[in-house]
Amino acid sequence: MRDDRARYAGGLLLLAALALGLLVWNVCAGSVSIPLGEVLRALLSPEEGGIVWGMRLPRLLAAAILGGALSVSGFLLQTFFANPIAGPFVLGISSGAKLTVALVMVVFLSHGIVLSSMAMVAGAFAGSMLSMGFVLLMSRRVRSMSMLVVCGIMIGNICSAITDFVITFSDDSNIVNLHNWSLGSFSGTSWEDVGLMAWIVGAALLLSFLLSKPIGAYQMGEVYAQNMGVDIKRFRAQLILLSSLLSATVTAFAGPISFVGIAVPHLVKGLFRTAKPIVIIPGCFLGGAAFCLFCDLIARTAFAPRDMSISSVTAVFGAPVVLYLMASRRGGRGGDQ
Repeated sequence: MRDDRARYAGGLLLLAALALGLLVWNVCAGSVSIPLGEVLRALLSPEEGGIVWGMRLPRLLAAAILGGALSVSGFLLQTFFANPIAGPFVLGISSGAKLTVALVMVVFLSHGIVLSSMAMVAGAFAGSMLSMGFVLLMSRRVRSMSMLVVCGIMIGNICSAITDFVITFSDDSNIVNLHNWSLGSFSGTSWEDVGLMAWIVGAALLLSFLLSKPIGAYQMGEVYAQNMGVDIKRFRAQLILLSSLLSATVTAFAGPISFVGIAVPHLVKGLFRTAKPIVIIPGCFLGGAAFCLFCDLIARTAFAPRDMSISSVTAVFGAPVVLYLMASRRGGRGGDQ
């Protein structure tokens, strides 16, 4: 027991140190390299640290917060569907959020109305819930998890196609710029955005952590969870709401980001050699933060001063993990429910 606790504590400290190290590296690196000494002086004098305080820190904090949120959302969905291949991007939840945000922005911007960040989150949440509703509807008809994943991918493709259609045939230049957002990016984040996403993600993360005990029971099966006093219907609704809120927040601020919600929870479980929610939830948040900081570093510096789409980078590192998961599940036959 002591060895397990020491391993869990060591793993969390390792992930925290990795995320912090990548944060510092990101602040220093970019199209304009900034020595560490100048970064420290800029941190102590915000009025003189234009690039650090005005551009890089908000973007990097957003990458850390939203990356952690996406990873925890993936873990909750994997718990809900009892399958490690489930995730907000693969199941089409992120694409549904992208569609509603694009439609809401088209309607309001065409009338000269600028939406607040909270309105964007609300729109994304509505889209996430809509996509989740379709996935749940399909889950009642399709017993195979592999087929459910295919259905989720189809839902995501339909939502993405409609979004692209709306953006392509829009005349407003502000709406046309949605194309860059639809590819996924942490750029353009303000401190106001960071504050809002921190409150939303922090609250959802706390509520997820408080569900650690019922999640642990649910992982043992519905019958076991019911015997432990878990209200299954209420619990499943809580998982849906929290996972949708987390993925919607990510999509509202950064657009759809692929594979983080699947790959990171699996890697974190491998690091800790356990699936205990009380360990995996904070581990997923720290791991997702480190993963997205690393990917954003590549996106910003690989072809500087031009930024790459963050989803392109996360796919390069996350897709192989998903392929391994699918190949290891007995040729894709595992997960039938």
